[in-house]
Amino acid sequence: MEKLKRHDDGKCALLVCDMLHDFVKKGATLEVPEARIIVNTINKEINKARKKHIPIIYCCDAHKNNDPEFRLWHPHAVKGTEGAKVIKQLKPHKNDYEVAKTSYSCFYKTSLDKLLKKLGITHLIITGVVTNICVLYTAADAYMRGYRITIPQNCVAALTRVEHQFALQQMKRLFRAEIT
Repeated sequence: MEKLKRHDDGKCALLVCDMLHDFVKKGATLEVPEARIIVNTINKEINKARKKHIPIIYCCDAHKNNDPEFRLWHPHAVKGTEGAKVIKQLKPHKNDYEVAKTSYSCFYKTSLDKLLKKLGITHLIITGVVTNICVLYTAADAYMRGYRITIPQNCVAALTRVEHQFALQQMKRLFRAEIT
């Protein structure tokens, strides 16, 4: 994503959403097969961000055993389990940030907004899974909070192409996200 070159002012952050074993690994509880395809492109964005000293924030599901979300979805990303860990190809470095979440949005009942304000961030580049769920709802909350949004379409994945395209269109039209 060449857009990183424009944001040398330290106001940009890269979000990596839910690139966890329970979403990415073959046969995982809530496998998103396309997630394996975006690992390399996300890794390239992470490397670009590190070179530019752009903060990298991993937002990851970390559910309790009896999470109400499990009425809708199979139990997944239970805090402390292997399924809740970021895949090794994208493993956070010591200077990266990690934000635990229990809902679709990376903002809902998390420390993300406080962290972004502390870092002086005004622009978010959102990557990860699932385009029409966690990425979409994070983009919605980011927009409502006044953040500028970029979605590199080769760094997000959904369960179906239709859902992926729908979410990208929604983010572009409703939240003024730049789709690259």
